[in-house]
Amino acid sequence: MKAKLREIFCSVQGEGPLLGVRQVFIRFDACNIACEYCDTGTDFKNCRVEKTPGKGDFHYIENPISYEQTEKIAKSFSRVHSYSLTGGEPLINAEFIKKLSLKPLYLETNMTLPEKAEIIKNKVKFVAGDFKLSFAINNENYEDIREATIRSFKILRNSKTRYTFAKIVVGRRIDMDEIYNNLESIKDYISLAVIQPVTPLEKAPARGELLNLQKELSEIVELRIIPQTHKFLNFL
Repeated sequence: MKAKLREIFCSVQGEGPLLGVRQVFIRFDACNIACEYCDTGTDFKNCRVEKTPGKGDFHYIENPISYEQTEKIAKSFSRVHSYSLTGGEPLINAEFIKKLSLKPLYLETNMTLPEKAEIIKNKVKFVAGDFKLSFAINNENYEDIREATIRSFKILRNSKTRYTFAKIVVGRRIDMDEIYNNLESIKDYISLAVIQPVTPLEKAPARGELLNLQKELSEIVELRIIPQTHKFLNFL
């Protein structure tokens, strides 16, 4: 079985509560939605692989790539906390992920493909699940996306064997009611929620707005404000 990948490299996790852990990143190519702030391209002919972490010594492998070759490359990096499946949207390739023997797996997903989530729910140890806000999605069927997201959080819910948190990217205009209702709908399925100011920060809310958002929403779940730190450090 094969999949189209954009890149494989070793770096540190730049987002969320596991900020700073050493990971191997396996970035999948395709995505099923188009977010306004997306920073990742698609449809790559080749997958780039960084041989030495942080050195920029890339070589290129023609897509698609087998899961066996993916595993071999990923295992060439030592002393890692986990293997991050990112994208794009990894769940498009759920059957490919199911084949991987890499452990533990850290899934970064937009949470809009519940049927795919069902396929790999017992494979992943960590879930960084997005809850997209309506401003970010160029799709008139936002309510359908919202319902699919809630279903995915229920399938991949936080448990004794899986650590699941929600990530909500916020822009300059904050709809408190929308964020409140979204968190209320998944509060029983997550360990905590992360509010991530959109990058670049010029498009993010003011400090006072973020702090007020945290205060108001903390009655629902533990809530942290964490930006994309790898962008500041110029990490992959």
